Amino acid sequence: MKIALGADHAGYSLKECIKGYLTEKGYEIVDCGTDSETSVDYPEYGFCTAKTVMDGKADCGILVCGTGIGISIAANKVKGIRAALCTDSYMAKMAREHNNANILALGARVIGQGVALDIVDAFLTTSFAGWKHARRIDLINEFEKKA
Repeated sequence: MKIALGADHAGYSLKECIKGYLTEKGYEIVDCGTDSETSVDYPEYGFCTAKTVMDGKADCGILVCGTGIGISIAANKVKGIRAALCTDSYMAKMAREHNNANILALGARVIGQGVALDIVDAFLTTSFAGWKHARRIDLINEFEKKA
């Protein structure tokens, strides 16, 4: 599985931790930046990561900023992206199972590394349940096409 990673300066350290963790587990990583803790604008990295997923260059994505809020809002502006901000593994499981989220957003200033890695594992090991949830995702996709 190929995973796109992106972060702003506040999320850089956690992104690098996640990158190492996933590389050790055998995942292929597409690093969309940033590459330091120098202040940057989070939308650029949210857009880049989301576009990488949208274009099929990665199967899913993980984004990190200070709270996860801004970067998830940016990513969700990209057509076909369902970025979910998760603060625990249950939310990550439900984001995948019920909402077919294709990007996980995390807040580096909100959760620690151990919790973040648990959330990442839950997100990457849960599949979309389909069934009634597919109908709901179809409603979102139809609205997006018209908007």
